[in-house]
Amino acid sequence: MKGIKTVVMTAALLAGTAGFARAGEVEVKVPFPFTVHGKTMPAGEYRLENEGDVILIRGEHGNKTGMFVMGMPAGGHDPAGEKPALTFRRDEKEYRLTGVWESGSEGEEIRR
Repeated sequence: MKGIKTVVMTAALLAGTAGFARAGEVEVKVPFPFTVHGKTMPAGEYRLENEGDVILIRGEHGNKTGMFVMGMPAGGHDPAGEKPALTFRRDEKEYRLTGVWESGSEGEEIRR
């Protein structure tokens, strides 16, 4: 489809700020606004915490944005290898968060 592509953000692409805070957490700096379930999240630093099927997305360092979303185990492997990564789908003019990968084999898809 024209105008749609998947974008993988890895630690290397995020100027070294993506990584684990502790097991089940990923810290990232996203350089562009993105949407999750129709809510626009501004560009900035985020901490994502995974507790079972629930993922907390929380803004950091002055970014007060936050929300809970449901996840489900992602099939396959981390597109960034062993590095923590977020995956986004670009639809026309916006990026939509589609997945959170903690390691090479552990990831969550964001339920729609």
